[in-house]
Amino acid sequence: MNQVILSFIIFLPAIVAFCLMFATKEVKTVRNISFITTTFVLALALKLFMDYEANSSMQFVVNVPWIENYGINYYLGLDGFSLTILMMIAILIPSSYVLLWEKDNKSYFINMLLVQTGVTGALLSLDIVLFYFFWELMLIPIFLMIGMYGSGDKVATTLKVTIYTMAGSLFMLLAIFYLGMSYFNEFGTWSFAYNELAKISSLDASTKTWLFLAFLFAFAIKIPLFPVHTWIMATYKNAPTGAVFILSSIMAKLGIYAVIRFLIPIFPAEVELYSTYLVAIGIFGMVYFGVAALTQEDIKRMFAYSSASHLSFIAAGVFSLTTYGINGALYLIMAHAIATGALFLLVGNIQDQTGTKKIKDLGGIAKKAPILTFIFAIMLFSNVGLPGTSGFVSEFLIIFGVFQFNIYLGIIAALSVIIGASYMLWMFQRAILQDRDESLGELKMKDLKIKEILALAPWIILIFVMGFFPDIFTNIYEPTVNSYLQDIFQIGATK
Repeated sequence: MNQVILSFIIFLPAIVAFCLMFATKEVKTVRNISFITTTFVLALALKLFMDYEANSSMQFVVNVPWIENYGINYYLGLDGFSLTILMMIAILIPSSYVLLWEKDNKSYFINMLLVQTGVTGALLSLDIVLFYFFWELMLIPIFLMIGMYGSGDKVATTLKVTIYTMAGSLFMLLAIFYLGMSYFNEFGTWSFAYNELAKISSLDASTKTWLFLAFLFAFAIKIPLFPVHTWIMATYKNAPTGAVFILSSIMAKLGIYAVIRFLIPIFPAEVELYSTYLVAIGIFGMVYFGVAALTQEDIKRMFAYSSASHLSFIAAGVFSLTTYGINGALYLIMAHAIATGALFLLVGNIQDQTGTKKIKDLGGIAKKAPILTFIFAIMLFSNVGLPGTSGFVSEFLIIFGVFQFNIYLGIIAALSVIIGASYMLWMFQRAILQDRDESLGELKMKDLKIKEILALAPWIILIFVMGFFPDIFTNIYEPTVNSYLQDIFQIGATK
């Protein structure tokens, strides 16, 4: 039963999306059915969550031939890593529909459904060719959303995103083909299952390094890590709110997940060899993006840098190869997705109402929209790691993990958190709390509607539940982390 549910979760949104393309032109109908579909997917994900046993094994496995002659299988499964992110996706997407309720084009919601199929398919795939298929599929509706509903120079933005992602995908595809042929040459059969590819021993060190870098390049673009991050700034600035939400809260996390699922098991020696450099890049990116955020006048662009800073921090936790670091990274994936996703949606609401993204042209929002301000503050405090919120727990774990890895990098990571807090609080004071400049005229803005408040309520609850009762969540994936470090990677809980 649960094996069937895995496939249902992946393909139901796409099936509904294709039906809606031809069944009706009514935006209201498309929106309502899309929302019901994502809510049903959430119910299915909760069923898997309830049936999941917190251990290190891969559960609800589906493995049937797809392209049999070349060992490419429809191979799905769920463990602590993927379950954590699956629940995050399943919870966030239905709520986001409510905050995007006023969009007046049916293709907007259809593309959102197609994205959901792509991201869940990539998340649950254990065959690397199948993963690649969904990895590429999830990008198509994003390109369409930016090109159709973006602002500013949306054509150039779409082109830039396309060039970056296709370059990364090309390198990854070549590496996948090479690994497949290497497996065939060594074992006499074809396989693209990640656990089988990890058994390849015939490659020399130089070849494995280049293959490792090809995969790393593709995943680093998606995260994004310094220095392959430049596409994200224009994209977040010009993309429509729905696309920015998907990119920041969900798709970027798949880059981190891909590192954990595929890169480290297949190339453990290379990851361990370059781990110091990779952690250092993560910490540098955190600082660099934090400082850059301080200089921004466009609120969406500032949040783009903020998101990149947090994602660099998550990457540092993963590459530390410590129990605390990886546990913290997974926790921050959830915490960051909730807080940053809500912030981007709220900023989109502000932009739609005021017609501006400039921080200097805002101000006075607290008086006009006190409920929005209150929710904005909660999400902001979680983002900066205020004690009692999910952000505090995750950042503490990562800092501790990086300290275990390298004390000097740990000190820099701890200090960098202060930078992150400073620019977020600076923005909040200028854009939300301070009085509006009288020369700008009266601020035309209404507070959040009841349905929008109700949609965000589960996110607010999660922030504080995760902040005060982290064991509820860490107990789900911690056995997987321990097994990962001890059995798969064979380096123990610390370096």
